[in-house]
Amino acid sequence: MAKRSTLKLTPFFALSLALLLADQLSKMWALDNLQPYVGVPFIGDVLKLYLVWNDSAAFSIGFGVTWIFTLISSLAALVILILILKTRSNIWRGVIGNLIDRLFREPGFPSGKVVDFLQLPFGFPVFNVADICITGSMTIVVILIMRGQKLLP
Repeated sequence: MAKRSTLKLTPFFALSLALLLADQLSKMWALDNLQPYVGVPFIGDVLKLYLVWNDSAAFSIGFGVTWIFTLISSLAALVILILILKTRSNIWRGVIGNLIDRLFREPGFPSGKVVDFLQLPFGFPVFNVADICITGSMTIVVILIMRGQKLLP
């Protein structure tokens, strides 16, 4: 029975690790190759590379209270881990890339700033790979709930 549970969790952890690596490696690339606050066209005007540091939540809500988001992110990661172990569904996907930034980037624990570097037009907030993963995961969860799928046993 334990072997079956381990096999079920292996794809989740493999995908989570791949997404975490993609997030952290892309942030390292952005820090090494982009000048702060200078837009670089990537896909024409549809997507620009624009390096900024975010000390707030998604969409720049709550400037200056990063420690609160660090606490919330830590609790969310714990809840997601518990749900992964309890659920029969494989749709729960979580990333900890932004939490790593809040814990280990300047100015330091627990107020580190998240590295954002992807910018869409029309004043859309600058974001990163972890933000894409979080938004995609939650979109899938909402769609499955709307279709009547039970997420927990």
